Amino acid sequence: MSSARLPGTPRLLRALNDRAALELLLSRGPLTRAQLGELTGLSKVTASQLVERLEERGLVARVGEQAGGRGPNAQMYAVVPSTAFVVGVEAGPAHVVAGVADITGAIVGRTDVSIGDGDDPVKVVHAAVVEAASAASAPIDRIRRIVLGTPGLVDPKSGEITFAWDLPRWHRGLLTALREDLGRPVMFENDVNLAAIAEQHSGAAVGARDFVLVWLDRGVGTAVVLGGRLHRGSAGAAGEIGYLPVAGTQISRDVSRRSKNGFRTLVDAAAVRSIAKTHGFKSAGAAEAVRAAIAAGTAGSPFLDELARRISLGVASVGLVLDPELVVLAGDVGQAGGADLAQRVQHEVAAIAVVSPRVVATEVSSEPVLHGAILTGLDAVREEVFGSTA
Repeated sequence: MSSARLPGTPRLLRALNDRAALELLLSRGPLTRAQLGELTGLSKVTASQLVERLEERGLVARVGEQAGGRGPNAQMYAVVPSTAFVVGVEAGPAHVVAGVADITGAIVGRTDVSIGDGDDPVKVVHAAVVEAASAASAPIDRIRRIVLGTPGLVDPKSGEITFAWDLPRWHRGLLTALREDLGRPVMFENDVNLAAIAEQHSGAAVGARDFVLVWLDRGVGTAVVLGGRLHRGSAGAAGEIGYLPVAGTQISRDVSRRSKNGFRTLVDAAAVRSIAKTHGFKSAGAAEAVRAAIAAGTAGSPFLDELARRISLGVASVGLVLDPELVVLAGDVGQAGGADLAQRVQHEVAAIAVVSPRVVATEVSSEPVLHGAILTGLDAVREEVFGSTA
């Protein structure tokens, strides 16, 4: 081994130890120096030096004492929450929701801003971010990342929105405009992809390496996770199952127009309401109709069976290409259907295809897109802040 590499080794080891200690404090909460030493395998002296370094950098602080046996109480240490903040934003056709989380992941501020037909998206996002930051008492200069979840396509190379059916005023050039306006790092991500990240973190897909999340709501989409990582495709269009050509549905030769076509015409909210009405369930919303059918017991089975058959066409198509171990039904309709709908879809897919993935309902109870945006921001910011200890 070349001796030229040796001087850097202690610094690298310190950086790795610091990062390991910070991750432990995030996952386990306050710990003493001795506990950090035990959990990291470091000596008492090395663990004490580590804590002192992190204190000097303002990353950890004393938060209390732990009573012991003989001798003085041991000091407890925790990550300083205000070290950095992230903002997650969920953009929809009628409103923008923004949530602020500190570096520990705690959501400390939230706001909801309505969108008018002619509203400038830069002004709307600016208002949402500033209001959420104010609610969180988070200084703008400590916001290290803003992640916006949006329907439609996001170019993986440029990070720009290339097509957003529900948000016609959101277009190329918006990313640069937002970065200049807010003076902070901003990134876009497809909303269904963010829902999958939330599902992977704390929902039905925890521990799953290969899974597909099928979003059933006003719109229809799919997020694909392979080997534990999102698969976006070369143009960011991986998972746009709503455009899947299905025999018997309208096929448009200009997808940029606002006309509906393909698989989504079978299973989006409007289609679900139509099926429900045919079967005698006249609820105002698609999710309400599904819940009413489940509550009706056997009387609701014909409606749920037909809906499951339609959903299975898309799930089987994705399954035959990717062969995932798990499919999660999400969005308002997927969540409302719960296990009743998921089991029907699983049965139908196994009946019409040579794959039989396990199909389950989402376990992220609220705002999965917003939570996925915050998680995405936290991953990047922790890498920056904790990595800087090197």
